[in-house]
Amino acid sequence: MAHTAFRPAAEQDTALILGFIKELAAYENMSDQVVADEEILRDWIFEKKKAEVIFALEDGKEVGFALFFHNFSTFLGRAGIYLEDLFVLPAYRGHGHGKGLIRELARIAVERGCGRLEWSCLDWNKPSIDFYLSLGARPMDEWTTYRLAGDSLQAFAKEEARAYV
Repeated sequence: MAHTAFRPAAEQDTALILGFIKELAAYENMSDQVVADEEILRDWIFEKKKAEVIFALEDGKEVGFALFFHNFSTFLGRAGIYLEDLFVLPAYRGHGHGKGLIRELARIAVERGCGRLEWSCLDWNKPSIDFYLSLGARPMDEWTTYRLAGDSLQAFAKEEARAYV
């Protein structure tokens, strides 16, 4: 197993982040859904600071990435970390980089006082599911994710005027 080093992304890594996102989308057969570009990522990750990225490195080369952000648990009364994307380049899988990225996120969560680390996985992605189970993660079978996005989000947001007191 290779030694994995980690580093946080910097603004000059925006193209690299986009490259990893596109690689992940291709793996998930969702390339047609990627509308992010470098400008959008730079704005949301580095200007607005709405997400963070860490890279896994082998021999100084970025071979994997994790994009994450904070969520909040009302029951725990504290923030958590939500892992949006985890991807390791195919040639570097099985070297411990994916496990290392998740362990690094767990450490960040603990250092920040977070109550949990969560993520979603596509139902068909058996290699990833098996990997997550091997870490001790458990699926939240009693929960279903719902999403408003795109035209549905826009239409719903416009349905009624809001009134704040």
